[in-house]
Amino acid sequence: MKRRLRQRDVFTQRLKEARQRLGISQAAVGIAAAVNHSGASTRLNRYEKGVYEPDMETMARIAEVLNVPLPWLFTSDETLAELILNFAMLSSDSQLRLLNMSRQMLSISSDEDA
Repeated sequence: MKRRLRQRDVFTQRLKEARQRLGISQAAVGIAAAVNHSGASTRLNRYEKGVYEPDMETMARIAEVLNVPLPWLFTSDETLAELILNFAMLSSDSQLRLLNMSRQMLSISSDEDA
């Protein structure tokens, strides 16, 4: 059975993954997200290690810098994480079409269960 990660561990892993995927330093992320300029690298390192936890506003700025949706940083379900990233990359029109399609799928599923 797969062990469920603690929420803090999910956040720290996704934070590091997103930063490394972009190939940027902890300092660059911290400075761009308006984390303490002189200690940006140290602060990001401590976020990634789970020593400190940023407040929600800081998390949102970090997500923006890393070009990931904020919810992606928190989901422990890999399928949902991929869906969140994919959805964010779609145009607004495509997002709306996908949303409507999912509503239809749920409606069909509910009808079949009845």
